[in-house]
Amino acid sequence: MKQFLLAFDQILEKLTQAAAILAGIFLLATAFIIVYEVIMRGLFHAPTEWVLEISTYFIIVAGFLGLAITYRQRAHIQVDLLASKFSKKNSRNINLCLNLLATFTFLIFMTESMDQVTASFLYHKLSPSILRFPLFIPQFALVLGSALLLLEIIRRFLFDLFGLPDKLPIPDITDKNTKGVH
Repeated sequence: MKQFLLAFDQILEKLTQAAAILAGIFLLATAFIIVYEVIMRGLFHAPTEWVLEISTYFIIVAGFLGLAITYRQRAHIQVDLLASKFSKKNSRNINLCLNLLATFTFLIFMTESMDQVTASFLYHKLSPSILRFPLFIPQFALVLGSALLLLEIIRRFLFDLFGLPDKLPIPDITDKNTKGVH
């Protein structure tokens, strides 16, 4: 089982890194098209009709593709006011329960998002703008991002369950510099 989990971790790490790079590309593209809009509007008095819509899609895609890497690197916001009061064993058990709850939550989110993407695709839903952009394309980022996050949550749950060391150590919540909110 340990070998399987370590292989799963390596594959998932590569997928998560690829999603993070893609998220960065979408953020960079957003910056470029917004600069383009500013130049067109400010210097040439020719505003575009597509920049707001496309930049919104890019930000949504980047946000959802960045969920998994944020969770893997423990860079998400954590409130550990109560966690510091528990023993390591109780804290581990609470983390296992929270990861199970997060698994079910994102499983529901992913399936509902997939239903939305499927409906948008089947009914040819388009954006109500001049672009008439197919909505299933940016909506699919919700499915992909939540699926990767779900796999990361399951990975961490299994690593905690079987006592496997994670590459990134759990932050020391007793450290005065990190106490409270991470």
